[in-house]
Amino acid sequence: MPRADAWCHRDVSAGAQARPPDTASGTRPTRPALLVLTLSLGVTTLSLLQSLVVPVLGPIGEQLGVSTAAASWVLTANLLAAAVLTPVLGRLGDIHGERPVVLGILAAVAVGTLLAIVTRSLPLLIVARVLQGSSYGLFPLSISLLRRELPPERLSVAMSIVSSTLGVGGVVGLVAAGLLTGDGGDYHRPFWIGLGVTLASLVLAAVVLPRRPATATGHVDWAGAVVLGAGLVLLLLPVSQGNGWGWTSPLTLGCAAGALVVLTGWVLLQRRRAEPLVRPALLADPRMLVPNLAGLATGVGLFVSFLVVMQYVQTPPAAAGYGFGATVLEAAVVYLLPGGVLGIALAPLAGRVVDRIGALPTLLAGSVTGLAGFLVLTLGRAEPAWVVVAGLLSQAWVTVAYAALPSLVVSAVRRSETGVANAVNSIARSTGQAVGSTLTVALLGAGLDPATGFPRASAFTAVSLLGAGAAAAVVLVSVAGMVQARRRGPGEPDDLAEVERACARAGEWSPVSGIR
Repeated sequence: MPRADAWCHRDVSAGAQARPPDTASGTRPTRPALLVLTLSLGVTTLSLLQSLVVPVLGPIGEQLGVSTAAASWVLTANLLAAAVLTPVLGRLGDIHGERPVVLGILAAVAVGTLLAIVTRSLPLLIVARVLQGSSYGLFPLSISLLRRELPPERLSVAMSIVSSTLGVGGVVGLVAAGLLTGDGGDYHRPFWIGLGVTLASLVLAAVVLPRRPATATGHVDWAGAVVLGAGLVLLLLPVSQGNGWGWTSPLTLGCAAGALVVLTGWVLLQRRRAEPLVRPALLADPRMLVPNLAGLATGVGLFVSFLVVMQYVQTPPAAAGYGFGATVLEAAVVYLLPGGVLGIALAPLAGRVVDRIGALPTLLAGSVTGLAGFLVLTLGRAEPAWVVVAGLLSQAWVTVAYAALPSLVVSAVRRSETGVANAVNSIARSTGQAVGSTLTVALLGAGLDPATGFPRASAFTAVSLLGAGAAAAVVLVSVAGMVQARRRGPGEPDDLAEVERACARAGEWSPVSGIR
C-alpha cells in the first residue's frame, strides 16, 4: 500500500500547483454539525422539489386542461435547466466562493416555488420549474464547502450524510405529494412544503455559511457553458421525450445526432481554452469515470425503484391479476417511507464505513444490496412484505452509493475543481434518473394489455430486471475501480480519508482539502 503521507505536498491532479489555504480568515467553522445540517437541508430541498411533482403529473394535466405529454414538460424543463446550470454554478462557487452562490440559488428556487404555487398556467409553471432546476447546483457547492471547512476525521461522514439526503429527500417528496393530493386535491399543495423547506434552508444558510475566499481564480468560460448546455439539452430531450415523440422519429434521432456533434465540439473547444469550464482531462481521468458511471447507473436504479413500486402496488388485483390496489397515500407511506427512514438512519453509518474501508468497497457493498433488492422485486413481489423488503434494499443501495461517490470525486480532483467536478457527477446522476424513468414508462407501456388497460405482469418483471442490471453495472464499475487502484503507481492515494489523516498527523497542508 503506498504511503499516504507522501501526498501531503502534492496535488491529486497532474500539473496543479500546490497552494496552502488562506489561514488569515480561518479554516474551520465553529459548529461543524450545524454546517452539515444546513447543507443537508439545502440538498433535501433539491431532491424534494425534484420528486414531489412525479405523483401529481396526472392532476397537473387535468387541472390545467392539458395533455399528459404537455404536463410531462414540468419534469423535462426542470431536468434540462439542471443540466445547463449545474456546471456553471459549480464553477462560480469555485471562483467566487460558495456562500453567495448558494444564497443566490436558494433565493431563485424560492421565487420559482412561489410562482408554481400561484400560477394556473402551464408555461408559467414550466418557468417555475426552470428556476427550481438551479437547486441542482446546491449539491456540488455543498461538497466544496465541506471539503474546505471540515477536519479530515469528519469529512467522509459529513459528505455521506449530505449526499445521502439526495435519495432520502426524494422519498419525502413522494410521501408529501401522496399526503396532500391523495384525495384528489389541488396539485399546488405539495409546493407549499417545498416553499417552506426552501425558505428555512435560505435563512439557515444566511446565518451559518461562513464567508471564505474563493478556492480558484479566473473566470467562467461562458462560451463553453453555452455549448455544453446546448449539447446536454439535445442529449436529454430525446431521453425524456422519446416515449411521446417515438424512439425512431426524425426529431428523436436528430436531437441525438446533434448532441453527439455539439458535445464533440465542446470537448475540442475546452482543449483550446486557457481556463476551460471543465478540463477534458478531468472527464477522461479513470478516477472520475468510476464515480460518474456509478452515479449514472445508481440514478437509473433510484427512479426505477420509485416508479415500479408506485405503479405495481396501486394496480387493482381484480382487474389485472396482480397488485394490491393501494391508494397514492398508501403506496407512499407503506411501501416507500420505510426506505426513506432507513436512508436517514444509514447515512452516518455509511460515512463511517467509507472512512474505515474506503469508498470503492463501500460502493461495491451497496450495489450488491441493490442487486438483491431488485431480484426480490422480480421474484417475490406477489406479497406486500417482500415489496417492502425490496424497497428497503434498493434504498439502502442508493444511500450507500451516494455516501461513497463524493469521496471518490473529491479524491480525484484538485481542490479548486471540487465544485465543477461534483457538478459533472451530479449531471450523471440526474441523467441516470431521466433514463430510469423513461425506460420504466416505455417498458410498462410496451407491455400494456388491451383487455385490462394495465401492463402485463411480465412488464414489471422486465422493469425489475432493468433495475437489477443497473445495480450489476455498479458492481462491475466498483470492481474495475478497485483493480485500477491496485495498479496505481507508488504514492497515489487509494482513499481520501487516509490522505487527510496522514497530512493532519504530519501537521502539513493536504492537497485534498487544503487543511493544515
